[in-house]
Amino acid sequence: MEVTYPPKTFHLPETMAGWPLPRRLNVFYGNVSYESANWIRDFHAFSSTAQRAFDKCNFGLLAALAYPTQSRDQYRSACDLMNLFFVFDEYTDALNEAGTQTLAEISMDAMINPPKPRPEKESVVGEISRQFWNRVIEHATPTCQARLRWSWERFVYSVVEQARDREGGRLRTVEEHMAIRRLTIGAEPCYALAEMELEIPREVYDHPVVHGLRADITDIIIYDNDLASYKKEQASGDDLHNIITITMHENNLDLDGALQWVAARHKERFNHALATWPRALSLTFSPQVDRDLACYLDHLMNWPRANDCWNFENGRYFGTEGLQIQKHRAVMLLQKRSVMK
Repeated sequence: MEVTYPPKTFHLPETMAGWPLPRRLNVFYGNVSYESANWIRDFHAFSSTAQRAFDKCNFGLLAALAYPTQSRDQYRSACDLMNLFFVFDEYTDALNEAGTQTLAEISMDAMINPPKPRPEKESVVGEISRQFWNRVIEHATPTCQARLRWSWERFVYSVVEQARDREGGRLRTVEEHMAIRRLTIGAEPCYALAEMELEIPREVYDHPVVHGLRADITDIIIYDNDLASYKKEQASGDDLHNIITITMHENNLDLDGALQWVAARHKERFNHALATWPRALSLTFSPQVDRDLACYLDHLMNWPRANDCWNFENGRYFGTEGLQIQKHRAVMLLQKRSVMK
């Protein structure tokens, strides 16, 4: 399919205006974020280029924004999880399906069997996963552990499916894309980690209202992430997993039309989440469960704000221009390849 070159700039939709939760930051951000980043650095896991990319992302900031009320130890695990996401993505980005499957199995085995020493020549993904999990289980409730391990498994095997798409050059439909993106975005493990000191029973976690709010929040994060990352991904030719490219292809839209389409879908989820939140808060089970549920819902509702702030405050997507772009919304595109197959 022939693709026209996009305009040199585009206007990033203002998607989060009116979101009721403000920007918040964990008080342990500075020191603990540094500790976690050094933990990863000591593995010498990256090339110099990848290490610079890792440093630019500042995942400790994302964790501080997303988990503003967690204790020092809990926040450390949140930093470690964000960093583990990067490690897993970095090591699988260029792999085929079989290679990605192997790393998924290694990571899961490390979490299922944390006392087990990792094989000497195994990918560093195994030892990083093992150390992350050993830290988690020191502070997490059994419910949190089970939910986090289950959601991490869904994440890593969705990345295997993504590798299959990449290997075969598959461009998904919008519906197909959202189905896998809800897993590859990594939101489920992030939500689970918020339960470290909570006990959310299965019937509460799976309640249709709670499930519906969680689904709304995940889609909001996806739309905002794909909007922010489009400049970087389209320039590198890695945009087949981005909702903007998929929308342009499926609906025969130009870039401006695709941006408007995504902004409209975001607004639908935005409004639905705001309507669902008070309904979720009004659910009642027992005094302790109600308190834990309120904390969990606060975490869910905080994620879109945290994600939006991080998109502009880290250097991954916009370099040093993020805060300016957050204000004026004008994004300069880099040259895009001209042919899509």
